[in-house]
Amino acid sequence: MRGLIIIPTYNERDNIIQLIDDIFSRSFSNAELDILVIDDNSPDGTGNLIEKNQALNHHLYLIQREKKLGLASAYIAGFKFGLSQDYNVFFEMDADYSHNPNYLQDFLVTIRDFDVVIGSRYIPQGGVENWRWLRRLISKGGNIYARWLLGTSIHDITSGFRCFRRKVLEQINLDKIKSEGYVFHIEMAYLAYIQGFSIAEIPIVFKERMKGKSKISRKILFEALYKIPWIRLTR
Repeated sequence: MRGLIIIPTYNERDNIIQLIDDIFSRSFSNAELDILVIDDNSPDGTGNLIEKNQALNHHLYLIQREKKLGLASAYIAGFKFGLSQDYNVFFEMDADYSHNPNYLQDFLVTIRDFDVVIGSRYIPQGGVENWRWLRRLISKGGNIYARWLLGTSIHDITSGFRCFRRKVLEQINLDKIKSEGYVFHIEMAYLAYIQGFSIAEIPIVFKERMKGKSKISRKILFEALYKIPWIRLTR
């Protein structure tokens, strides 16, 4: 099994190399994992740092974009890159170490029997660490809101740590994805759900980033409020 871990970056110089080294230091049973970093011209030089490290690792790839184009378009670019190559499974993963590489093996085991695997904070043994009460409330409330409005049974539909089989991305029309920011995760999960793909959730503990600044903003939160009903109506 060949897997591609897609990691969007914007000003993640302090985190990304440690994360890459950590992933590549591991051995995964019956799987070979490559990493694709998609950098939106980070002012801190994240892309340049990745470019230098590519010379040391032929399993590391980089798409350097000219400006900040956002999370959704980064993942779509990564999916299209991977579909043009011989990859069987595709991962979404954050660059800031909030997604622990320890869970990658659990994903690889579970994806053998399912089409989509979501790392869930809101099932038994899942959770979050170092979040303030307001962020916990917004995250949990957002998931309840999305589940209710979209009629799905996915407990953590907003999670950004997940894995897709190739056939899911081949069937979903990536060019018709309209969401920006974190609503992209909701739309992708919903499209897989309504198209009948099998979806599993595995428990993860999400840890707040240790270095750098969170990308969550009021704009992203407001987008979720009006985009989720739009997803239901248009899909």
